[in-house]
Amino acid sequence: MGVKTPSYMVITWGCQMNEDDSRQMGSLLEQMGYARASDELDADVILLNTCSVRAKPEQKMSTRLGELSIIKRDKPHLIIGVCGCTAERQGAALLRRWKSVNLIMGTANIYELPSLLARVKSGERVLAVGLPERGGQAPQVSVERAGVQVGLKEFVPAMYGCNNFCAYCVVPYTRGPERSRPADEIVREAAVLAAHGCREITLVGQNVNSYGKTLPGSCDFAGLLERLNDVDGLLRIRFMTSHPKDLSERLIDAIAALPKVCEQFHLPIQSGDDEILAGMGRGYTVLKYRSLVDRLRERVPGISLTTDVMVGFPGETEEQFKNTLQTIEAVGFDAAYMFEFNPRPGTRAASMERQLDHKTRIRRLGELIRLQNGITIQKNRQNIGREMEVLAEAPGRRGGGMGGFTRGGKMVLFTASPETAGRLVKVKVTDGGLTGLSGHMVTP
Repeated sequence: MGVKTPSYMVITWGCQMNEDDSRQMGSLLEQMGYARASDELDADVILLNTCSVRAKPEQKMSTRLGELSIIKRDKPHLIIGVCGCTAERQGAALLRRWKSVNLIMGTANIYELPSLLARVKSGERVLAVGLPERGGQAPQVSVERAGVQVGLKEFVPAMYGCNNFCAYCVVPYTRGPERSRPADEIVREAAVLAAHGCREITLVGQNVNSYGKTLPGSCDFAGLLERLNDVDGLLRIRFMTSHPKDLSERLIDAIAALPKVCEQFHLPIQSGDDEILAGMGRGYTVLKYRSLVDRLRERVPGISLTTDVMVGFPGETEEQFKNTLQTIEAVGFDAAYMFEFNPRPGTRAASMERQLDHKTRIRRLGELIRLQNGITIQKNRQNIGREMEVLAEAPGRRGGGMGGFTRGGKMVLFTASPETAGRLVKVKVTDGGLTGLSGHMVTP
């Protein structure tokens, strides 16, 4: 009987940066000879990659660690690791609480994974956390993606960290200061992905508008988009997330001019009240934000705008909450990520006075969701009768057919054969609802 190939599983909660971090971990493990496991019971290494922006991912992690601890009783060789923002934030406390955990690996230590696993196998419980100083370099990303299957759409990190220190946000404490990847490296990665069948990339970073500021003499984010627009085989380019205070006229012009850059923009507003925005430390007013939206819509007609909105920030009055509702209705976002304020240890907002009770925050969140859902449905129904370009991806969930996304980022289910996967097709929209559009293909 042959020797069993060791296997791994990476379980991810969080944002696109977490997703890409998990991809990099998988690539490193497969370069080490591990195969991806389809079941936790078969895995020899299980890494939990967690987010700290809100409490729910950490709660899910704790539940899963409890389950894995039971599995490890009958499988003592199982290596359990906690990675990502929660690992960076809680560090040694996780090792003390969870005796079953072998490895704590922070967000800046991913490329040490092979050596860290070697230490674990020698019997050590390893704590590897710590963020670079301001002015440090971005990690060296494996652009070849050895051992990892390339998908039709892929995330590509443009930069890491954040310098903004918004009052409610833990990211600067868990991912460190801004560090931009060299443009040559990003373009080379995009070319490798395109050569292996990827047709759409999403550039990710905590604040992509700041790209290049840590690379003297390098191009800015608009310049990076211009270079990526020339990559052969690549059909679409998206990016997130942008910060309103750093949105430049040059970037807006690049979106308008570059054919591969999609007409979609995610621009977090967080609140529709100036006093709350000031307390959050966001660096802009509602008027400034709305002027940016007007400029985007003027230069890029039909652009799809999405946002992040928080309710229940410390001290938020009913009047201030109503200001947010009025702003959301006036702007008319295509969709929004909406959440209640969740105090994160170590942030300024966690120790602010006038914390709102959970019942009030949940009520306000419900009102906001109902408002935005109505706007989303209305926006989607405005597309009925239009022919829209869709990147066909996979069989649709309902009644067969295919699924894909428009350039504006709207999900479309449409009638077509599976052979259309990976191609840009024209779809005539026949219906629209909360979750997206439906229609039929008019040109292959």
